[in-house]
Amino acid sequence: MNPFDPSTFNLPDLSAFGRTGEKLQGMGQSVGENLLTFSRMQIPPQELARIQGEYLKEAAELWNAGLQSGGKVSLPKDRRFATAEWTDNPASGFAAASYLLNARTLMQLAEAVQGDEKTRTRIRFAVQQWIDASAPSNYLALNPEAQKRALETRGESIAQGVQQLVNDIRQGHVSQTDESVFEVGRNVATSEGAVVFENELFQLIEYKPLTAQVHERPMLFVPPCINKYYILDLQPDNSVIRYTVEQGHRLFVVSWRNPGDDMAAFTWDDYIEKAVIQAIRVVQEIGGSDTIDTLGFCVGGTILTTALAVLAARGEQPAASVTLLTTLLDFSNTGILDIFVDETSVRLREMTIGADAPQGPGMLRGKELAATFSFLRPNDLVWNYVVGNYLKGETPPPFDLLYWNSDSTNLPGNMYCWYLRHTYLEDKLKVPGALTVCGEKVDIGRIEAPVYLYASREDHIVPWDAAYQSTKLFKGPRRFVLGASGHIAGVVNPPAKKKRNFWTNDELPASADDWLAGATSVPGSWWPDWADWLAQHAGKKKAAPKAYGNRQHKVIEPAPGRYVKQKV
Repeated sequence: MNPFDPSTFNLPDLSAFGRTGEKLQGMGQSVGENLLTFSRMQIPPQELARIQGEYLKEAAELWNAGLQSGGKVSLPKDRRFATAEWTDNPASGFAAASYLLNARTLMQLAEAVQGDEKTRTRIRFAVQQWIDASAPSNYLALNPEAQKRALETRGESIAQGVQQLVNDIRQGHVSQTDESVFEVGRNVATSEGAVVFENELFQLIEYKPLTAQVHERPMLFVPPCINKYYILDLQPDNSVIRYTVEQGHRLFVVSWRNPGDDMAAFTWDDYIEKAVIQAIRVVQEIGGSDTIDTLGFCVGGTILTTALAVLAARGEQPAASVTLLTTLLDFSNTGILDIFVDETSVRLREMTIGADAPQGPGMLRGKELAATFSFLRPNDLVWNYVVGNYLKGETPPPFDLLYWNSDSTNLPGNMYCWYLRHTYLEDKLKVPGALTVCGEKVDIGRIEAPVYLYASREDHIVPWDAAYQSTKLFKGPRRFVLGASGHIAGVVNPPAKKKRNFWTNDELPASADDWLAGATSVPGSWWPDWADWLAQHAGKKKAAPKAYGNRQHKVIEPAPGRYVKQKV
């Protein structure tokens, strides 16, 4: 969920991978040529010779196996080539096996390149992109499954695929689900509530209590502004919002406006002062409490923490508790996203959509963000749908999570560039006093509230060991919990499903690995653990309110409100 564009790569001259004739156009170029061009990228000669020898040996074995079995070859396990159309067709099977051999060899070469770690990571990423794009399954002329379907449907699958391709070109992204099935407010984002405040940046939604009594301290959720908030309210049975309300909390949620070009000049300071700090004030006023419980998800957690640090600098401590879900505050390890960030790429953004742009600030388009995140997992989120939608003419099945994933949002260029430079590039948020936000020196250590930190073990956007570093920034009571799965699936894991597990450890050693070594695995969802912790900080129970808002902040419209329905 972090906003970067592949076009900002400041890669080394990767065209060298194919410079023995023309650029690499696929896997058809001879491996001999590839070996030669990789040698120009400082691969140790001994390692290059080893890889070359292994390739020639495996290629000979593949050829001989094909001759001895009448053309059929044994394919390694790969879901792209798992059907009988691939395994029973000698030509297709051999093409798939040759592709997989070439792919393995190219990745071995990429791994063997010498250089600094960032350059090597970029090379591996770029090579993997080329490998995934050139799979024979991605092309009608080489895909026997798509060809068989075309024959069975008398060409109807091809016609349907072309129609879906045209539709996707019009909408600007590859369809990952049947988007016609879903509608925000009808079958996603359906928890009952009302908008009780709005300004140019956000709407504040108050949710209807589901218990006769509620905790005296209200709660505020700050979701990421680079996505729609309803990832926390997809369906009633997997809604973090509904679950929180069911635990007896009077809940308020920030619904970010999807900014248009008129908001391009909005800054990080605006998102802190005019959005999160304003939301805290309104929740305090409606809830009648000086202190509130708070939760931030992903970049929403970064924004929330910054806002609380600004208030702490002003002598205010409005948070009775802080929950941060898959949030980066220490940006020394940003995982795969680090390949997109260096001084050159950040400066380019500042000069095109940031404050230094000659024509004035612009926008980071939501479709750029969506494409970037999809290509972090191209086989699952891009080529899988290219094959199904276009080559086979299949309509992808309805899936609420993928509908949300396609419902992208813009970001003001000024705000985005500040975030990119001062966190991902310079990593200053963790340094006391290094950043000035809203006129105040930011020091996370001045936030006095107890903190619950959640990370997901397979998260490729916020590496869990990077999220663990936040334990060193807060000075008050801290609890760190590690969930299974990834950035979204790890968070959205309702107890009723009885899926996955999580790890707990009351000790907080300096090393994340040491924490995990001493942790205990607990089956099921982490939500009940969090609910028990939160109840300790939410205050005593009182009668649930019978109406939304108060005299000052009246109902504007029913939830989910207008802002979440705005498309990019």
